[in-house]
Amino acid sequence: MLLGSIEAGGTKFVCAVGNEDYRVLDQIQFPTTDPETTIQQAITYFQKFPELTALSVASFGPIELQKNNQYYGYITDTPKANWSHVDLIGPLKQALQLPIYFTTDVNGSAYGEYVTSQLFNEKINSLVYYTVGTGVGGGAVINGQILQGIGHPEMGHTFVKRHPADLDFAGICPFHNDCLEGLVSGPTFEARLGVKGQDVSHDHQVWDIMAYYLAQAAIQQTMILRPDNIVFGGGVISEDFLTKVRAQFNQLLGGYVQVPALDQYLTMPRVKNNGSATLGNFALAYRVQSE
Repeated sequence: MLLGSIEAGGTKFVCAVGNEDYRVLDQIQFPTTDPETTIQQAITYFQKFPELTALSVASFGPIELQKNNQYYGYITDTPKANWSHVDLIGPLKQALQLPIYFTTDVNGSAYGEYVTSQLFNEKINSLVYYTVGTGVGGGAVINGQILQGIGHPEMGHTFVKRHPADLDFAGICPFHNDCLEGLVSGPTFEARLGVKGQDVSHDHQVWDIMAYYLAQAAIQQTMILRPDNIVFGGGVISEDFLTKVRAQFNQLLGGYVQVPALDQYLTMPRVKNNGSATLGNFALAYRVQSE
């Protein structure tokens, strides 16, 4: 059985073909240019695999996920130039004639982490996944199901208490200024310090400030969803940084509720090299073709 995956990112599309064991058998990537060109490149790739049985697409957003909405399958009001109100799923379905699962990029990663936890026989029923990079996004899997309602979660746009040493920083979110994304995404390094994040030493105070904000995000999820695990991925996250987040989390939580040992509760991704979304897509494609 062959299953397809598209990680539709704002910078690049990663297309892959795998099997029911969630192993990548073939993969390509190409830049996200204009919608017509980019979507056609994906179609052309998958047309090389006539045995493909289903496809899952994990896309940047916002996207429309309600199947009874006339714009289901569309990317909606995205800041990505020329991609607002683009029908992503329609052309794929018409060209490939396959069942297609559609979700957000970070939901795909969350589901990939959940599936991997099951393959490792971890006793996990729920988890939250945050990606911290150019932006901040989050997804959750509760009892094996991706969490969504009238839309998908926008965990990067929640608000957090400001760090006392960071009150003069306005934040960079064009919608909210100092929401979580506006305070901890990768571009905030340059906005605060004038240098890129990879050039900031790990003993700089900015890492403690950002850990303070991410710890609050983890506490929000702990109090609302009570997940078994919170995973942090993306280009900003490292084990050193996550150690700071755990310390801030422990201090801010104040022992109010019980959580697992922090090195098992607040973790780096199980799937290395940003592969969580591809694995999650294979699992979702397997699910949708059997429905």
